[in-house]
Amino acid sequence: MQSLKQISTLSNRSEVQFLPLMSQEDHQSPPYLGQVLVIRPPPVFSVHEQYISSKFQILKAYESPLPTHDFLQTYAQSVKVVLCSGGSPITADVLHDLPALQLVVSSTTGVNHIDMAECRRRGIRVTNTGDLFSDDVADGAVGLLIDVMRRISAGDRFVRGGRWPAISEYPLGSKLGGRRVGIVGLGNIGSSVAKRLEAMGCIVSYTSRHKKNSTHYTFYPNVLQLAFNSDALIICCALTNDTRHMVNNTVLRALGKTGVIVNVARGAIIDEVELVECLVEGEVAGAGLDVFENEPKVPNELFELDNVVLSSHSTACTRECFYDAAQTVVANLEAFFMSKPLLTPVS
Repeated sequence: MQSLKQISTLSNRSEVQFLPLMSQEDHQSPPYLGQVLVIRPPPVFSVHEQYISSKFQILKAYESPLPTHDFLQTYAQSVKVVLCSGGSPITADVLHDLPALQLVVSSTTGVNHIDMAECRRRGIRVTNTGDLFSDDVADGAVGLLIDVMRRISAGDRFVRGGRWPAISEYPLGSKLGGRRVGIVGLGNIGSSVAKRLEAMGCIVSYTSRHKKNSTHYTFYPNVLQLAFNSDALIICCALTNDTRHMVNNTVLRALGKTGVIVNVARGAIIDEVELVECLVEGEVAGAGLDVFENEPKVPNELFELDNVVLSSHSTACTRECFYDAAQTVVANLEAFFMSKPLLTPVS
């Protein structure tokens, strides 16, 4: 793996730039393998644009003065590949404007920003980054849980605000070991979260589409039963029509006044209006949120709550993970243009 050189650090994660140091071989790269459309630059592309652009001709719709629809119409017959992420959804309308499209490459694990049904209908292949982000997201999930329960961010604000000299007693946090933690979705990320929590002395249970015979964790058939039997919930499942607003007022109240919820999946899995209401009214003890329903908009009520820790959809954002994701994106693109099997196809 090449080393990474930090060239700038900005507050917005999509603007943080870490470019791979160019080797002599990179400077002598062969002609472009093919043309790749980028409607809006995914964070992984923004970070590693120089590397990706050295291999492919990048068609940048976001730099054109034309409206997106007009731009796509202009290149409708030539574009075979599009690179995307959650910030540049591939909708039915986009697909309609690209009749020659053959491949959608996502620089993320999730593909809920892609109209998969329309891609299947047209025979358009889709790739993602596989399970590259699992460990980093799992680290972030556990970090959010610890932060909320031990009041770390709130304590930081307490000290920085100069309140320590005047108020010597700080509210007690809660111990993590021995807590019953329910995981919603025991896929790659959920399993990684479970391993970390088990090592910290937590009692892990889960709900998922199917009971997994390969694990010893207690299974509950639905999220309501899981919440009723947990001290904390960590959301790790994919966003689908079935999981949208799956965590509603009933589930939150089953979790209870001492319960904590962490979401590192997709914001719309939780009914955000009901979550805010439960937090404000004290029906839930706290929350660690990396994702929101209408990103980047966050409910104003959450800013005033010391029992809530907020993150900018960034648990997966590490230098190492973005580097690996860029390598996967390039490998899939190379495979397509060289008529080889795709590295991480989505079935």
